Amino acid sequence: MSCFFCKGDMIVGSTTHVVDLEKCIIIIKNVPCLKCEQCGEVTYTGIVVKQLEKIVDLLSNSLTEIAIVNYGNEVA
Repeated sequence: MSCFFCKGDMIVGSTTHVVDLEKCIIIIKNVPCLKCEQCGEVTYTGIVVKQLEKIVDLLSNSLTEIAIVNYGNEVA
């Protein structure tokens, strides 16, 4: 697969996904992704996007301003 922006090669990797909601910030570490070797652009699979949405929905009503979770622990 090639990058949508620079046409570089996409490799399997992991990244940190940050969601800034009005009342809190959610940081999800070790999210599996495809990352461009050339420009660093990140792409997620559909399954990963669904899991990220579930994690954000679960934590959006938390009583904390900042939540930091590990992707692997939350989807298991």
